[in-house]
Amino acid sequence: MIKCINVADLRVGMYIHDLNCDWMSHPFLSKRFLVRRSDAIEKIAASGIHEVYIDTSKGLDVNHAPTVHEVKRQLENEIIAFANSTPALPRKVEAHSELFQARQINEQANQIVFDIMQDVRLGQQVELEKMEPAVTRMTQSILRNNGALLSLCRIKNKDDYTFRHSVSVGALMISFCNAMGMDSQTIHLAGIGGMLHDIGKMKIPDSILNKPGKLTEDEFGIIKCHVVESKQILQATDGISSQSIEVAAQHHERHDGSGYPAGLKGDEISQLGQMAAIVDVYDALTSERCYHNAMPPTDALRKIYEWSKFHFNPQLVQAFMRCIGIYPVGTLVMLESGRLGVVIEQNDNSLAAPKVKVFFSSKSNTHIRPEIVDLSRSLGMGGGDRIVRHESPSKWRLDPLRFL
Repeated sequence: MIKCINVADLRVGMYIHDLNCDWMSHPFLSKRFLVRRSDAIEKIAASGIHEVYIDTSKGLDVNHAPTVHEVKRQLENEIIAFANSTPALPRKVEAHSELFQARQINEQANQIVFDIMQDVRLGQQVELEKMEPAVTRMTQSILRNNGALLSLCRIKNKDDYTFRHSVSVGALMISFCNAMGMDSQTIHLAGIGGMLHDIGKMKIPDSILNKPGKLTEDEFGIIKCHVVESKQILQATDGISSQSIEVAAQHHERHDGSGYPAGLKGDEISQLGQMAAIVDVYDALTSERCYHNAMPPTDALRKIYEWSKFHFNPQLVQAFMRCIGIYPVGTLVMLESGRLGVVIEQNDNSLAAPKVKVFFSSKSNTHIRPEIVDLSRSLGMGGGDRIVRHESPSKWRLDPLRFL
């Protein structure tokens, strides 16, 4: 049985099933191992980890601890309660109308970031004027409809992760700031900071940066230096703002003070820095990497919501969930009726009941005539369909975006 326990209850002889944190928050070679010595417990606590999941079939038990299913059910109930009372962000056009233009903007931005990173690797300075127009175009697309561009940003290959992740963080920061009602200048500067937040990784050896496996403790220490490198590179960049630098310098700080490089706590971290921490982890969790599979957006949001007890500002996490939706555009879902569909738009009245284009019946195992289902309307009529779970696109061997 898998249970969630406080680190204070961890004992030698217990089997760690999950360290319950993002991979850049711990120095262990694996998230699963038998606790053989007390210094391992001290190391877990020193990493800022407050709760872990243990496997009682492989080690000692804690009788009073909740099971993973109980924890998951409680978190999902809280998220759905929030979603049912939270409207979606306003939009000027539907996602499918923005998709073609968003695809062009996304590819242009990726090429620009790739070129800038290559320049920095060769010892050249960041030329901010190359990036300014791309951030402007991304902002315009997101203001028309944020779902289109953000759904495209989830598409990454293992080999191009670093620069595509940077574009994703930039787009997510723009969308997040807009959802928070920030002014256009702050939105623009946050987008630049997001696009350049990992520029310091160009100073990290490729053998470590692109290692196809978990880092050793020494390698982990080296890659953590990218935050300081990013700050130094941006401080030497002509025309860069302090807000953009904050995004890069503070995206690995944590609300409880367990982050790095400065160990800042609470409001010692700027608001943009706190937002960048949420965005960076979300995009990392939902990206395919050589050492872990991409997590579905709904699962990633649940983990971030769980970690907001300690690592993230809870109010900002809720604002982020409203920003992207509980079921983001492009998410593949299974409905209670057995129909498979893709989320094509958030609903104006409830994040828990988006609009879904259904196209396949799991009961008859056949394609059906595509139909748009507004889940909020069916629920409002006292019955109808609802989402029972998300589905893996790879399992069904399809690209959800082609159904938008």
